[in-house]
Amino acid sequence: MLFPFHRRRLLRLTLVPITLLLSSVTFAQSAPSVIGTRAIVTTWSDPLEALGTLRADESVTLSATVTDIVAEINFRDGEQVEEGQLLIRLEDAEEQAQLRASQALREERRNASNRASQLQERNLAARADVEDSQSRLRQADADIQAIEAELANYQIKAPFSGRVGFRNISVGALVTPGMDLVTLDKLDVMQLDFSVPEVFLGRLSPGLMLNATTAAYPDALFSGEVATIGTRVDPVTRSVSVRADLENTDGRLRPGMLMEVIVQQRVRDTVVIPEAAIEPSGDRHFVMLIEQNEGSTRLARREVMIGERRNGEVEILEGLSANDLIVFHGLQLARDGQEARLIGIADDETGIRALLEADR
Repeated sequence: MLFPFHRRRLLRLTLVPITLLLSSVTFAQSAPSVIGTRAIVTTWSDPLEALGTLRADESVTLSATVTDIVAEINFRDGEQVEEGQLLIRLEDAEEQAQLRASQALREERRNASNRASQLQERNLAARADVEDSQSRLRQADADIQAIEAELANYQIKAPFSGRVGFRNISVGALVTPGMDLVTLDKLDVMQLDFSVPEVFLGRLSPGLMLNATTAAYPDALFSGEVATIGTRVDPVTRSVSVRADLENTDGRLRPGMLMEVIVQQRVRDTVVIPEAAIEPSGDRHFVMLIEQNEGSTRLARREVMIGERRNGEVEILEGLSANDLIVFHGLQLARDGQEARLIGIADDETGIRALLEADR
């Protein structure tokens, strides 16, 4: 049997949890505070990753075509040279002497041809003599052209503008045909060769943009575009070769470098929202739409069909339109049909933290 004092104490203990329960129900039914964001339309592409190797736009290893001694070297290691610039001259004194002799002979035969022509005009020489002198003059011209062509083999010039490598010879060295003398690379534009599986062949086309990175410059991003797609598929690897052009005006890239390539395929304009605004449920996906009507803010759950994902963003194929306002922060407490308090709208200029601090 309980005394009155004990019954009053038990009643007070029973009322405490009931009060806490009523407070919890009231809190759960209060309007949640949310931060919204708008669905935007932006350019989207599906990334295709590959590994590629760099090549110079133009590359050649210069060598001699005759056997002789190096007389002159007109470049330094790693120097930028221009097209037609003389890089190496071989000893050509004997050929220069032959050229001077042939030029003197041509001058002699030209004078003889002129005299024969003057005499023939006065009927003092036969026409056959004039023709013979002119023929000997043409022969002298041909001999000079042959010597000049031979002299060109003694002058090694840059076939295009570019950067030379290390020189492997010195003045006085004897060179022979085919001996490697110096490399020349055109580096202002680089060619990036890589392979992709044949299943992606239908998505590739010249002009597709790509980004590439290399371990040598981990913080740098190099942009380019697909220039050529191979005409054959490798029957062993079932891949197709692709060549892209990369600008290299600063000269940081070098032939032979390994690069990670991301091709931007299937470029399109699509609706995009933050990935954090998606509420998955099994194989279905939902967003919480914010509807504002006459000062009232109400939430509405809507199913969407998503596409690709990238860097915290997701592509929306169906279910949303541009400028639709959805819940970005506070999704855990948001319920379908519930009234909500909109703190603000997050965008590129105003983040969630700034909106929360302003709401304090």
